Amino acid sequence: MKARLPLTVRYAETDAMGVVHHSSYVVWLEAARVEWLNQIGLPYTQIEAQGLAFAVVEIGLVYRSPARFGDVVEVETWLSEATSRTLQYRYRVWKSQTLLAEGFTRHLCQDARGKAVRIPPTLAKTLLTHVNPQS
Repeated sequence: MKARLPLTVRYAETDAMGVVHHSSYVVWLEAARVEWLNQIGLPYTQIEAQGLAFAVVEIGLVYRSPARFGDVVEVETWLSEATSRTLQYRYRVWKSQTLLAEGFTRHLCQDARGKAVRIPPTLAKTLLTHVNPQS
């Protein structure tokens, strides 16, 4: 399952060169990941209510083309891998048919104290039904 989150580039997200600052993409990826979870019927608030969090432990982005203030972009998101303790999401950021950036985030399941834990079976089952390793 893939989700697409449309966003309009805000002035505050641009740099002195008039393009979206690289750090803004990280915020966009998080918003898209939360939207993906909503679309599969698993709001992040529900995960937190179980005393769990998925901490970002690795991120990678390749920037292909710039976005500018006022552009409408879409962040495409999907879960590409799930293990007993980790999740990996993939992303593509588009402006119309132009690929602006692509990348991934890897997340570690943690309890309320920040200790790495296994993803609970019911949560893992839901997530595993939506893994899309291809694309």
